Amino acid sequence: MTTWVTIWSRWTRGMTPLAAALVLAGCASALPPAAPHAGVDLPARFGSAEDTARWTTAAPAEAQPRGAWWRVFGDPVLSDLVERAGQANTEVQQAAARLAEARALLRSADAQRMPQLGASAGVARQAGADTAGGMQPGTLGTAGLGLSYELDLFGRLSQGSEAARQDAQARAALLQSTLLVVQADVAQTYLQLRAVQTERALVAQSLVAYQDSLRLTQRRYQAGDVAELDVARMQTEVAATASDALVLERREVTLTHALAVLVGEVAGRFTLAPTEGEVALPVIPAGVPGTVLARRPDVSAAQAAVLAAQARVGVAQAAWFPAITLTGHGGYASPDLGDLFKWSARSWGLGALLSLPLFDGGQRAAQEEGAKARLEAAVAAQRGQVLGAFRDVEDQLSSLRLLAGQSQVLGQAVESAQRATHLSDVRYRNGLVSQLELLDARRNELSNRRQALQVRSAQYTATVGLIRALGGGWGEAQT
Repeated sequence: MTTWVTIWSRWTRGMTPLAAALVLAGCASALPPAAPHAGVDLPARFGSAEDTARWTTAAPAEAQPRGAWWRVFGDPVLSDLVERAGQANTEVQQAAARLAEARALLRSADAQRMPQLGASAGVARQAGADTAGGMQPGTLGTAGLGLSYELDLFGRLSQGSEAARQDAQARAALLQSTLLVVQADVAQTYLQLRAVQTERALVAQSLVAYQDSLRLTQRRYQAGDVAELDVARMQTEVAATASDALVLERREVTLTHALAVLVGEVAGRFTLAPTEGEVALPVIPAGVPGTVLARRPDVSAAQAAVLAAQARVGVAQAAWFPAITLTGHGGYASPDLGDLFKWSARSWGLGALLSLPLFDGGQRAAQEEGAKARLEAAVAAQRGQVLGAFRDVEDQLSSLRLLAGQSQVLGQAVESAQRATHLSDVRYRNGLVSQLELLDARRNELSNRRQALQVRSAQYTATVGLIRALGGGWGEAQT
């Protein structure tokens, strides 16, 4: 007994330095945490020279609440459609299912770090020198519990659990990103549909006016007051305006079907009646902080993907170190099934298993290189995501600024065109100008009014695009 104690003491003293060295080596293999912005040189402010006083640098704030940003448009129909899409959209449902899968994988990874307990029972017919009667076959029955636990000395299991946790966080962020994209698509499609409906009503009014003018011109032609050329010109205007009305109707049908798919309904059964008045165009308040950009869920998902890839590098590096598993079993074993559960048939055992591959043909090195390559790809993808986020904000800010100026100029053009049409109509009825001049004035007014509506629609689209680029609204200033 003393000899075995001495041998055990010497063995533990000899293995302690080796174990400590392996632990230190495992700790040394850990990688530094990933940078939040993947090495992107962040600008001090967003926007062009006209907007520099309104923005600050971004800071991580992916958990900042976004709120019901679509309510800034003050349209209850839009609010209802967005909320319906959040529940019934198929892309949102798929993203939610992927998140549930990632969370299940996380629970599975965490379970590997816990002791594993199992029950077993069996009956074997065997022959051997140690059986009763020499080489005669005998029956051996067993029943018991088995326990195993792997010592995570080098972080293989913890790194795998951390990778699964980051995957789950990335999926959660991607779910929020998908939801934000769907909400933005619903808002943009709805606002474009309302703009098309308004433009279609404008063209319909113009068509009625042209048809009235055509009937008047035909009567005057029959009375000999005007030439046939005037009738042909008016017929041309009526046909061209009717064609524009059909184009707008087709556009309205297409947008309605797209909106139906976004809210999870059958296209043929979904309708949206026109409403009077136009949707309010929200104004971006001064002093909007650039920190809201960090709430973008796709940026957060990219960062979580980097952290997951980094943890998997640690898993690949931990494969170079030995795996130590503690095992134990307890139960009963007896050659007679009738005596299997007697106290005298009890059996138990404890053990420790150390495994370390000595030669694997370069498999572990290849796996480590692959993990590092995936980490580099994730870092590059994150950097591209951040750069794209800044580009989206800059694009929408520039669009809104330029569209505001264009809208102001077109407003003045519409007023002038309306005045010109009125004067031309009065002069035409008094016989002072030809019908061609009146048609030109009407055509010019219709063109300017339609351009003003299209710019208004572009302002809606750019506003929703900016909200989407900022990760959902502009924080407290939105309220």
